Amino acid sequence: MRGPPVPEALTYQDVALQHDAATAPAVGPVSLHLCVGERVLLMGPSGAGKSTLLHAATGLFPVSIGGARHGEIVLNGRPVDSRRPADWADTCGYLFQDAAQTLAGFTVRDEIAFGPENRGVDPAEIHDFVALSMRRVGIPETWADRRITALSGGERQLVALAALLAQGAPVTLADEPAASLAPMAARRMAELLLAPGCTAMVVEHKPGPILDHVDRCIALGAGGRVMVEVPPRDVVERHGEALAEAGIALPLATRLHTAWPDLIDPRLPLSRALRRVVPAHADRLRAAILPDPIEAGPELVTLDRAACAPPFGPVVLRDVSLTVRAGEVLAILGPNGAGKSTLAGCLAGLVPLKAGTRKGAPGAVAFQNPEAHFSRESVRAEIEGLGHGPEVTGRILADWSLDRVADQHPFTLSQGQKRRLALALIAEAGRWPLLILDEPTAGLDGGTEAALARRIRELAREGRGIAVSTHDMDFALAVADRAVLLDRGGVEFCGSCPDLMRDRARLTRAGLLPPEAAPVLDWLDAAC
Repeated sequence: MRGPPVPEALTYQDVALQHDAATAPAVGPVSLHLCVGERVLLMGPSGAGKSTLLHAATGLFPVSIGGARHGEIVLNGRPVDSRRPADWADTCGYLFQDAAQTLAGFTVRDEIAFGPENRGVDPAEIHDFVALSMRRVGIPETWADRRITALSGGERQLVALAALLAQGAPVTLADEPAASLAPMAARRMAELLLAPGCTAMVVEHKPGPILDHVDRCIALGAGGRVMVEVPPRDVVERHGEALAEAGIALPLATRLHTAWPDLIDPRLPLSRALRRVVPAHADRLRAAILPDPIEAGPELVTLDRAACAPPFGPVVLRDVSLTVRAGEVLAILGPNGAGKSTLAGCLAGLVPLKAGTRKGAPGAVAFQNPEAHFSRESVRAEIEGLGHGPEVTGRILADWSLDRVADQHPFTLSQGQKRRLALALIAEAGRWPLLILDEPTAGLDGGTEAALARRIRELAREGRGIAVSTHDMDFALAVADRAVLLDRGGVEFCGSCPDLMRDRARLTRAGLLPPEAAPVLDWLDAAC
């Protein structure tokens, strides 16, 4: 016999959502539900309306984010329109893709206490709420009095998670919560947000690491409609090819099977599947995970015994000696707060050194926050500002999949679309020999990330020097010739990127995980 039906925590019934000034709906119509105690993964390419769908759950869309909504949304048994968005805070906790949208600029302790304070929790209990949330997330007590503005992007995301946990709401909505986190921190976040019994809907562009933590998967297509709604076990086995075509990143074994059906069985762990592959396929597998070699040219920038500090902050890196050459891609890796963005700014010449020397011309930086690049009224106007003619402008818009949003204001784009525009403004300017890309894959779907990797290698072949600060170990392996690993206030490794990825002990000490492609590296070492 079946038990009583499980109540629905969140219901979308025939919902369509359209932004102001948009010519077509961003979402829908869709009918979805989230049951009490259920964990749902929401996937889809950039611009499919995933964030908009979450914003609508508490009325942020269309109350705070202009637009029109059709259909009914019910949260915790009540129509969402029956309360103001802020009044749902005791029912629904929201973790934004950009932590800056959540945090109010206090100290870490005050930020985490903010939610319980506004809910009227007894002041004597708030200290315990804060301490418990910090311990669960792994935030050191020494952070408690640090100002939010002094934290790195990943550290801010951890504080936002702790604040969400302290809020204690029974329903959680999380939008790309791990996009700014180092791999081990991302794993911990998934364990906390998606523990058994939790009620949560999580948007994620890279579903592989969290498929084991969810009960159901929903994929939105490019038009904002549901294309797949299945248990996690069926995502890869039954729908892998369709999802990959839609631009959704799938596990490496699935991608290899899609490219070469005769080579890899995606139902097996990758290390086991590779046992059946003969050495004659080594070149195919090498090309799938590693970049083609490029002969490096002259030095573009050199740091010699540099001491690096963020603006208005203390020195976080000491005795850094590093060179980036023309035709070379350097990956900057390390845990959250290691100083990756600070080093990126120093390489570009934007952040002055506290000690040591920098030699070389300034570089162009694609910042973590893509909105820092925008100053014009439309996407097309931003690209036209690069000074190319109409034909080249059209090509750039098409190459970066921005042609369909060319007439939109940049601030109305999805986070992934904003990222693509910011990267295009840097990569296609044509005037900078040195490019610095800070977390360029955050918010990108699988198809766009693959296209970005190809474009980075093209720019390197054209003679550009490129430094990429990233938490994405597989992306680093796919694009970088060399890697620098930052930890404990300095450079822990500088050398071949594949060599670093083979050094599991060193990665573990730095709080990083090996890339998903690590079994392929092991197989290549054994086969060759």
